[in-house]
Amino acid sequence: MSEILVGTCSWTDRALLASGWYPRGSKDAEGRLRHYAERFPVVEVDSSYYALPSERNCRLWADRTPDGFRFDVKAFSLLTGHPTRQAALPADLRGEPVGPELLDTVWRRFSAALEPLRAADRLGTLLFQFPPWLSPGPRAEKVLAECARRAAGWPVAVEFRHPDWWREGGRDRTTALLADLDMAAVAVDTVQGLPHSMPPVAPVSVARHAVVRFHGRSAAWGRGSKEDRFRHSYSTAELAEWLPRVRSMAERADEVHVLFNNCCADAAVRAAESMTRLIGSDHLGDVPVNTLVRNRA
Repeated sequence: MSEILVGTCSWTDRALLASGWYPRGSKDAEGRLRHYAERFPVVEVDSSYYALPSERNCRLWADRTPDGFRFDVKAFSLLTGHPTRQAALPADLRGEPVGPELLDTVWRRFSAALEPLRAADRLGTLLFQFPPWLSPGPRAEKVLAECARRAAGWPVAVEFRHPDWWREGGRDRTTALLADLDMAAVAVDTVQGLPHSMPPVAPVSVARHAVVRFHGRSAAWGRGSKEDRFRHSYSTAELAEWLPRVRSMAERADEVHVLFNNCCADAAVRAAESMTRLIGSDHLGDVPVNTLVRNRA
């Protein structure tokens, strides 16, 4: 039986902390995570994109969450070709030229820090979110192959930001490429009608797992400040559009993670709560929804 796990792309976002969603007695690091894990079965660690995670924190996260909880961990920016500040690197690696040797070293430290999550069966997937300038072609395929080599044996999911990967005509090739590399595809929801809008498709490239990330539908997607890009409150109708797609993904993958990244105030947790209710009551269509929605609310 497939599982659909619904959550958000952070539990420590500054706007969420200021929103009042966490009760008065759950505002320290341990209290926040325990409170979140009582309500959702999965969360994305986005701080690991900005700095390498620590083994200590990963051990604490595992200790503070129940069996079955999943952490999806976003790959460090250098590993996905994004600009990376020297200050974000470990002190002994600052000033090193960016190349295969540095990337291998960073990967070893990144993956070693995550071992407590993997050992405790808390690791969901490693999310490699590639930049908008990585368009389909031989160079991009080489980048993906190198990523797959480093991450061999780890559960990896790939999010593209260039729409050509999922446009008609290239969609099947992208799915086949990820399948060959044993990488899960990430579906995304963004505003439509912009040159850089990602198509709202629901690809599944490996049977192990699939991921959907909801970024909001701001017209400032792809530009402007973080607040401008992600400021959006999903309506029930907007979420319902994705029910057939999520159902289709659950029929092809053992585990589907549905994550909300519209991180302004408590918009993401409210959307996750609404989506959990919608999936739980979804009896639409001719095909039975053979999924288990896990929600501890």
